[in-house]
Amino acid sequence: MKPVSLNKILYTSLLLSLGMIAGRMLYTGQWYGTYLVWNLFLAWLPFAFSQLLLQKPMSTVFQYGLLAAWLLFFPNAPYIITDLFHLKHRPPVPYWYDLLLLFWAAWNGLLLGILSLMHVERYLLGRFRPAIVNWMVNLSLVLCAFGVYAGRFLRWNSWHVVSEPGNIIADITLIALHPGDHLRTWAVTLVFSLLMMVIYKTMKGLQNAALTASGPALPDPGAAKSKAGHAKE
Repeated sequence: MKPVSLNKILYTSLLLSLGMIAGRMLYTGQWYGTYLVWNLFLAWLPFAFSQLLLQKPMSTVFQYGLLAAWLLFFPNAPYIITDLFHLKHRPPVPYWYDLLLLFWAAWNGLLLGILSLMHVERYLLGRFRPAIVNWMVNLSLVLCAFGVYAGRFLRWNSWHVVSEPGNIIADITLIALHPGDHLRTWAVTLVFSLLMMVIYKTMKGLQNAALTASGPALPDPGAAKSKAGHAKE
């Protein structure tokens, strides 16, 4: 049986998610759920940027611009997980419907983010040693986790980096200088970082397991580093 394209699965899932939102609007006559459409679009942007990185050769400046844009919008993908905060019973819509609607949107956001990071990692592996790429991937996940916190609790948006850089610098400085007064910041960032790392490693492991019979697995920077260490011994 011919394997189904991952992109086709992804976009089918997105369309079904949007269909659930549209169905809710038609049933209730209310616009609840439009914020999810916007959030899914923001989650799709880092995926689009990462795909461009793997296209035909382009100038170094443009490549770095895409990387910066990807990192800036990357937190928007897993951010949709926090939209579960909005879950409550809103008659006449059944509670289970809104639960599945929010979960499906969060799943799509998470999938877009993970796939975009896989693209970026593949791009970086063509330019840096695996150990350095592994460090970059983990750092991007930590920054992503902080971005999710900033978006949910500080109400930052990706474009505020350009439109309100002074306010962002002030907030980060305050958090850094008074860590004891911002325990929630560190806790959310730490736990979300660990969650994203586990999910990313799991997805890569599943992908490599599926590819074992058909071709070589994607390089694992951590494994490469370990092998190098044993060789030195």
